[in-house]
Amino acid sequence: MKSIIKKINYILLQLVLLFAMIGNLVSCYDDKMEWGRDPYYGEVSMSELPLPLQEKISRYDVLKSYTDMILGIGIDLDLYMENETYRNIVNQNFDEITVGYHMKHGAMVNSNGQLNFTKVDGLIDKLKEANLSVFGHTLVWHQNQNASYLNSLIAPQIIPSPGESQLDVSALLDGSFTGWNRNNSAGITVVQGTGLNNGPAVRFETTTAGNEWDTQLTSPEIPAVVGHAYEISFWIRSEAPGQGRMSFEGMINNYPWVNGGALFNTSASWTQITYKEVWSDSENKNVPFTAVANAIKIAFDMGKVPGVYYVDINSISVIDLDAAPAEVNYVNNGGFETGDLTGWSASNSGAGIEISNSEKFSGSYSVKLTSSSTSKNAWDLQLESDQITLDPSKTYTFSFYVKSDVAGKGRVSFPGGVDGNQYPWMNWTGSGASEAFTTVAGVWTLISVELSNTSNVKLSFDMGYLPDVTYYIDEIKIVEKTLTRSSITFRSGPIIVDKTDEEKAQIIGEAMENWISQMVDHYKNDVHAWDVVNESMNDAGQLRSGKNVTEPAADEFYWQDYLGKDYAVTAFKLARQYGKPTDKLFINDYGLENSLAKCDGLIDYVTYIESKGAQVDGIGTQMHLSLSSDTTKIAQMFQKLAATGKLIKISEMDIRIGTASPTPEQYAQQAALYRYVIEAYKKFIPEPQWYGITVWCVSDHPDEHVNWLPNDAPCLWDKDYQRKHAYKGFADGLAGRDVSADFTGELQY
Repeated sequence: MKSIIKKINYILLQLVLLFAMIGNLVSCYDDKMEWGRDPYYGEVSMSELPLPLQEKISRYDVLKSYTDMILGIGIDLDLYMENETYRNIVNQNFDEITVGYHMKHGAMVNSNGQLNFTKVDGLIDKLKEANLSVFGHTLVWHQNQNASYLNSLIAPQIIPSPGESQLDVSALLDGSFTGWNRNNSAGITVVQGTGLNNGPAVRFETTTAGNEWDTQLTSPEIPAVVGHAYEISFWIRSEAPGQGRMSFEGMINNYPWVNGGALFNTSASWTQITYKEVWSDSENKNVPFTAVANAIKIAFDMGKVPGVYYVDINSISVIDLDAAPAEVNYVNNGGFETGDLTGWSASNSGAGIEISNSEKFSGSYSVKLTSSSTSKNAWDLQLESDQITLDPSKTYTFSFYVKSDVAGKGRVSFPGGVDGNQYPWMNWTGSGASEAFTTVAGVWTLISVELSNTSNVKLSFDMGYLPDVTYYIDEIKIVEKTLTRSSITFRSGPIIVDKTDEEKAQIIGEAMENWISQMVDHYKNDVHAWDVVNESMNDAGQLRSGKNVTEPAADEFYWQDYLGKDYAVTAFKLARQYGKPTDKLFINDYGLENSLAKCDGLIDYVTYIESKGAQVDGIGTQMHLSLSSDTTKIAQMFQKLAATGKLIKISEMDIRIGTASPTPEQYAQQAALYRYVIEAYKKFIPEPQWYGITVWCVSDHPDEHVNWLPNDAPCLWDKDYQRKHAYKGFADGLAGRDVSADFTGELQY
């Protein structure tokens, strides 16, 4: 009877505690979601464990009491700072934390390459109060990067085509704004060195969301011709993703839609915004953007979305498209915009002559010419035009753009003769007279020359000097020299000059040093171990690359594609240079237990890194497992890692079940696998090589799984922050025995 009463009292006590816990949780989270009959909370809950098992789990001590090795936890910074229940679990059970996101490049680096330490500094101050250390995660990875900033560093140089603009921007260039009207003048300034190619830019700063016109810059009146079509364009970027709008006075539509909307989007990369056609509801089609008054104004409306925006001053142009006749190109189908070789023929096709839409200087297509492996004469690869009729009394400018995959060489011969010579020596693009011109690997180069005393002529591109070279040729033109930008109004688009591979490597190398040096130096006194390189290998055990990634995520950036195989060598050397000699520097990867070839590849890469003079202290194996993970491979992985002699860390451990509401049997399987992994680590990794074990995420609460394993139950605590069966398995693995075997049969309360 006494025993029954005791059990009833225990059950009543558990119910009281359960209702109290639910009340506290609702109070804590009622600002995040409506509980009620929410599908997750109202109808899906953790399966009830048997009462004796619950009793055992409740009597376990905190996890760190069962081991002397470092016990770590991957945390969400915001949850740790804001959620007391979450924070207490972390403080009581672990020695070290790894920040899941907020110490990565994407979180720390803004669009100008500057680091913001404020949030992480606040976390570290809080962790010091709990006597918790910090494992730095992560310095060089291909994900969670500020890819927009890094790509902007190596973006092609853009030289806007100014045309014959009707807009005088001198009052912007000198910063006086004379004649320009500013709404929110404090937020609109001119800053040197922030525009395209380090020129001047108008800087707009919008601090709070409002109306488009709350931060607005309006031009003086611009003389216009009623009925004439105009092209208004400029280049813009922002420090973070943002939006802007252009409005007008005196145009057919003063709030035109562009790129599908009245608002245009901005990013850290320079983007050209152009208004040339506008949608006409009455005609149900795009129509020229025409003036309806003899004076027009343009306005930059940047008040809608908070942010900092830069408009390149020299790129702002207002062009009257009807002011002069269009430029006449005497080359049939110059630019190959019909997608075929109409007007051209291959005299000698070498390894192939075809139209390409993958590489083009402008428009949609270029012509691709590839020399054969035996090519050695200029005429071994030839593309010839139809006959072109010119006026011998006039002077013409013949020009084209050319690009090759390696340094190349070519010439243009003129069947029919130029000055009576089919193979004249020409002053190509201002150089000394020569029959041939050279091409640059990966860079569009403008080749041009003057033609005179020429009537009936053909163009023959003779590109066979060198074997195994691929050339792309675009924008082939012959125009009258008198029809220049000073006498007519036309737009040929901006000139885009790619950086060479060597230039990109230097720029990205400097960006890596800037990032690592600032990060490691700033936290030198607080962080004593780092994941220097993260996820460097693909599943086949080869160095990962983004070159075959067709649609990279917005935060993907592959340092190795610019710095080569030695990117990790550089990263480890920089981390050592700017950190402390005692810092432990790790390389970290996932799936090593699933693909032993990947494990071998990573070990080989560590050997390579150290052969280049860098020191790798440890290897992290993430171990994101599932109930079906192969325990034999897990043991083999640990044995391979142990043979390196390096510190070995289980760095991001969790075990997927595949459902958010597992059965007791699935919980038991999860607990058994947690225990197995811990015991295998201790068995196969010699104790001097133990760095420690870090579990990934605290609980199954959905706040922790918005971006990682949603609708699952991978952690040691459940969605209500209660210990799971997995907690017991993990603790037993740390202790090396079933801790509960020492418990008495009496229920404790």
